[in-house]
Amino acid sequence: MYEAHVTVVGNAATQVEFRTTDAGLPFAWFRLASTVRRFDRARGGWADSYSSFYTVWARRSLAANLSSSVTIGEPLIVQGQLRVREGSREGRESASVDLLASAIGHDLSRGTSAFVRVSRATPGLTPDGSGERRRHPVAEVPTEARGAPEAPEAPEAKVPDLLTPS
Repeated sequence: MYEAHVTVVGNAATQVEFRTTDAGLPFAWFRLASTVRRFDRARGGWADSYSSFYTVWARRSLAANLSSSVTIGEPLIVQGQLRVREGSREGRESASVDLLASAIGHDLSRGTSAFVRVSRATPGLTPDGSGERRRHPVAEVPTEARGAPEAPEAPEAKVPDLLTPS
């Protein structure tokens, strides 16, 4: 109830990793880079200032749709709950910023996208009934040409504490 809900605009910095829990619930994660741009008066134009990186987590149908819709470098808008985890690695203090996503979409101010509704009539099946999630046929550029291989079937993994329902 008192968690911070934020909207972050950025680019997918890593490939989406998709897994299922031992109970068969899907989840996915990727890194999002958000770069601040400032007007540089000395140069008379816009310049990149610094980048912040977030680990974006998605569950259930959002995770499944995310894994078949997003590749590295695509501009995204992510809305969700902000969580900061603190710890130490090799004797050094560290912190990571996570977003438990409630919505993810392409940033249409920087390009176009084709939406395909996924049928929910039969769980796990796509509209063509194959059970395999694929990019929309309108995306004529093959995935290999875009620099990201098709995601192989992922082994089962344990859900991080971040994803357990509160």
